[in-house]
Amino acid sequence: MSRVADAIDRARAEGRGAFIGYLPIGYPDLQTSIDAAVTLAENGVDVLELGPPYSDPVMDGLVIQEATQAALAGGFRLRDTFTAVREIAARVDVPILVMTYWNPVTQYGVDRYADDLAAAGGAGLITPDITPDAASEWIAASERTGLDRVFLAAPTSTDDRLEMIVQQSTGFVYTVSTMGITGERAQLDAAARTLVARLREHGAEHACVGIGISSAEQVADLLDYADGAIVGTALVRALRDGGLDGLAATTRAIAAGTTR
Repeated sequence: MSRVADAIDRARAEGRGAFIGYLPIGYPDLQTSIDAAVTLAENGVDVLELGPPYSDPVMDGLVIQEATQAALAGGFRLRDTFTAVREIAARVDVPILVMTYWNPVTQYGVDRYADDLAAAGGAGLITPDITPDAASEWIAASERTGLDRVFLAAPTSTDDRLEMIVQQSTGFVYTVSTMGITGERAQLDAAARTLVARLREHGAEHACVGIGISSAEQVADLLDYADGAIVGTALVRALRDGGLDGLAATTRAIAAGTTR
């Protein structure tokens, strides 16, 4: 069973779409990032998405890049990922996904990474830069450990690729709202609605939309057709500018858009 899918289904049963909240681990320091993740869970987030800082990100916008660079400068180490997941899981009952680029996983060892994440209480991985056809080792490790594997679908994906992504994803399919890097946008790309419809045609039960979502209004709009909204930059900005109290207020404000 997928803890992430269960959380999305639980939100649906309550008449809501799921709220998936992203924060980088180690920003502004490790303990505050742990407290920040707990703050998200206590203020309306259904699934946590934690990002270990990486020196060469390909999807991150400026706000997240600045935060992850600060975390790296502050001494973040890969092992801190498992410390953070373990401490958060001990404090809140919300599934925790780690959003990681693939190189750190291979450097650490795919099986070792899966084992350590499962032991810490993590729910799975979001892997933005590896596709299912290149992820056989991860697919085997996730099946062995019961971790979710969330692959990304983009508006440019072919039908054959969408079929593969749907078949190999568990938890949900990360539906990229628009081509480009993360960040707040005034309007969501209409391509997201079309992409979710295409994923449904291929059998996707859970499709959550990310990139560019920053307000309750945008969340409400996309939940007309998607199962969940993924918010990152707006939360990182709130933590940066307002600390934990500002983060809590922003989280509650965005969560207001999840009610159907």
